[in-house]
Amino acid sequence: MARRKKVYEGKAKILYEGPEPGTLVQYFKDDATAFNAEKRATIEGKGVLNNRLSEFFMTGLNHVGVPTHFIRRINMREQLIRAVEIIPLEVVVRNVAAGSISKRLGIEEGTALPRPIVEFYFKNDDLGDPLVSEEHILAFGWATQQDLDDMVSLALRVNDFLSGLFLGVGIRLVDFKIEIGRIWDGDYMRLIVADEISPDSCRLWDMETGKKLDKDVFRRDLGDLADAYTEVARRLGVMPQGPTGVTKPTLIN
Repeated sequence: MARRKKVYEGKAKILYEGPEPGTLVQYFKDDATAFNAEKRATIEGKGVLNNRLSEFFMTGLNHVGVPTHFIRRINMREQLIRAVEIIPLEVVVRNVAAGSISKRLGIEEGTALPRPIVEFYFKNDDLGDPLVSEEHILAFGWATQQDLDDMVSLALRVNDFLSGLFLGVGIRLVDFKIEIGRIWDGDYMRLIVADEISPDSCRLWDMETGKKLDKDVFRRDLGDLADAYTEVARRLGVMPQGPTGVTKPTLIN
């Protein structure tokens, strides 16, 4: 059996050629990184959890009319996705002050923001993914004004969906990051949510205790990252038993 051709490898995922034109296989690694990959570790089972959680969120978004690249899960570590042209921007939605916005603006962490704030960051690891304005985006041609309007609309719809979902299981959605890609249907272009949605890309706090259930556990040495992610999956009913014993992907043609 020939191994699939690798298309791209990032910090937490690998993309392989898909079985059909216009598709890719996205494989979730156990690698954990923080501070632009200055801090690294391997967390057994993390890839399984993120695959299942991202499947859960993306499927839910598709069902409520928010288009995503997700097609179906292949196995415990891989999913079939649509190939998209990624816009070189990270889109961050903030509901509560935490992380960089607290440092930049001197807002105490945990302060509820007056409304959801959408920020754009230029995807460039060498530069540390800097915060950019709409003027930068338009001037350098990373996206059009219509793209920006659509990206903000998509991000806020994702925020509404995820906030309600987490609220129902006692979790506060502090902030999250998504990536957005372009796809073409003939001559018509539209934007869809891509990459992943998981505790790697969200800040999640227990509503009663404030306990962190996201990658800040790893960033700040607050405990076992796999335990935190498993708690999120358990509350959502995604993987009640956790990812025990599953460590390797199954290859497909």
